[in-house]
Amino acid sequence: MLFDWPMLIREIVLTFLMAAVVTWGVRTYLIALLVPSFMQVENAVEVRALPVTNETADHWSYWLTRIVGVFAFFAAAFILLPGLGIDRDGMMVLSVGADFVLLVLLLLAVWRRPRTRRDGHGHTAATWLLTAYFVALFLERIVGLYTWFWFTLAAFVLPFAIVLTQRGVNFVLRPGSEDAGRPTIPAVTIAVIDRGIRMILILAAAYLLARVWGLDMQAMRDGDTTTTLILRGLINVIVIALAADFGWSIIKALIERKLGIETPHAVIGEEDIPTLDPQQARLRTLLPIIQNILLAVIVVMAVLMMLASIGIQIGPLIAGAGVVGVAVGFGAQTIVKDVISGVFYLLDDAFRVGEYISSGSYRGTVESFSLRSVKLRHHRGPLFTIPFGELGAVQNQSRDWVTDKFNITVGYDTDIDFARKLIKRIGLELAEDPEFKHWVIEPIKMQGVQEFGEYGIVLRVKVTTRPGGAFAMKGRFFLRLRQAFKEQGIELPFPTVHVEGLQNPHGAENAPVEITPELKMAVAQSHTNRRRKKASTTE
Repeated sequence: MLFDWPMLIREIVLTFLMAAVVTWGVRTYLIALLVPSFMQVENAVEVRALPVTNETADHWSYWLTRIVGVFAFFAAAFILLPGLGIDRDGMMVLSVGADFVLLVLLLLAVWRRPRTRRDGHGHTAATWLLTAYFVALFLERIVGLYTWFWFTLAAFVLPFAIVLTQRGVNFVLRPGSEDAGRPTIPAVTIAVIDRGIRMILILAAAYLLARVWGLDMQAMRDGDTTTTLILRGLINVIVIALAADFGWSIIKALIERKLGIETPHAVIGEEDIPTLDPQQARLRTLLPIIQNILLAVIVVMAVLMMLASIGIQIGPLIAGAGVVGVAVGFGAQTIVKDVISGVFYLLDDAFRVGEYISSGSYRGTVESFSLRSVKLRHHRGPLFTIPFGELGAVQNQSRDWVTDKFNITVGYDTDIDFARKLIKRIGLELAEDPEFKHWVIEPIKMQGVQEFGEYGIVLRVKVTTRPGGAFAMKGRFFLRLRQAFKEQGIELPFPTVHVEGLQNPHGAENAPVEITPELKMAVAQSHTNRRRKKASTTE
């Protein structure tokens, strides 16, 4: 602009200046995207747009800048060659050399890329695959198969760009933290951005291929030839698939947000007890089933719309599916019974994921659901898969509160009122213990005398706690009660056998009795008779 350049020199300078500006712009973009180590940015791994290491960022920022620079220089040169008198054949010869130089640069970038620990043997395999791919592109270009060249280029670049975009979006918009000063972005927003960019990339690739292949969109819309109909149907199928994927990603993100997958399911209340929010438990029970149903509905609707878009009449298919559905309904009554029973179990809120239930001979913690069965994890490890139709009455042991009642036997000469006070004192101590205080609703206390047992007086004891909190406390109670009874001289009776009518040979009543074989046989016979009498009474 300052000087009056000759026309040819002016065109040459402006063309190569544009190539330099493009190279500089790409280099600036790569530096902002990868933040290489020479920028000396603190905590560069966290501020990059992609989850890559410092070595990987340095490598690709170096090589991609040079590859783009060489490509821009060659593009500027080939723009100027016709004005310098180079004919078409000469440009073809020069383009082979330029393509070969670009191929060498690409292969150097691929083979010299840093190897990470997780790559393993996959690094070499991926390198050879990329080498074969770039060589195939080079051969297609020099042979003149430009249609196949652009198709092969899009077949690799498009999936790679989609995967790279997904990783970048999930990394940049990852959950925030107070330390990083980064806000938490809703999962729905992330899904919309990710799928939106994916749709733009796919539509851009389709438009580029249509331009390369010389397809006229207006002619395709108005034409009625077989080829036009097929291409128009394929375009409609792609659009429907993209719309279904976009809608499903939003639904899935909404369900995951409701389920709270990013945060732990256990909530900490004011008392610092790890409990499960009832509303959250109900959502975790119902939403996965709703998610599967919505996925099936979206897939079926998308398939039917695709078939209709390519000219297939879906009316007979729907009618046939209805007839088949009725036949299957009559032939698979058990499955229908299981599905309907499951729906009513869930509507009645009979149980939720994470709750301990028992039904007939089955018991365990609810792990998951399907449309026709529930999975119960027994406390000893086995996993039961039970159809809903076989559950019957369900006993839920994880709701609100539980009361545990048990017996303690003391000797007949025990002061019952004193024993009651001891039991109450130990129960109150355990209720104030930091380990158990937040589980206890009503402390351990004695209800009264249950019965006069065979060996002593049976006392009835009970405790009311939140579900799952009484097991460890009950064991601790027994240990403390035994120690307290021992200190106070209260007897805990155990089965004994009294043998009467025996006298030692010397006639002394209190003298030690000699243990003879006959005495042993008498004691054994007494035990046998008592067991038989007890068994017959039970029968």
